[in-house]
Amino acid sequence: MVVRKRARAILLPLGLYAVSALAAVYFVREAQTGSRGLEAKRALKIQAYGLQQDLNAAREDRTEWERRVALLRSDQIDRDLLEERARLVLGRVHPNDVVIFTP
Repeated sequence: MVVRKRARAILLPLGLYAVSALAAVYFVREAQTGSRGLEAKRALKIQAYGLQQDLNAAREDRTEWERRVALLRSDQIDRDLLEERARLVLGRVHPNDVVIFTP
């Protein structure tokens, strides 16, 4: 009986410590590699950086196109832009232009 009480007094705290340690290990591992852990956060930051770069490029492209449209809408049309559009639409080239055909 005394041995049983002594074994229970030793094994019960050891069991509780083991269960607590396993729970702590589980939560630390999930915090690192889980679907909302540190690795997922790092991957989302990389994805957000790439999307931000795409957004910046799209904004620059939009500003360039808005500038070109404004040149076409003004009272006096930019001659270079008009010539470029006419060549593109009509499929013509200037006699001094070098044309390279690609397959």
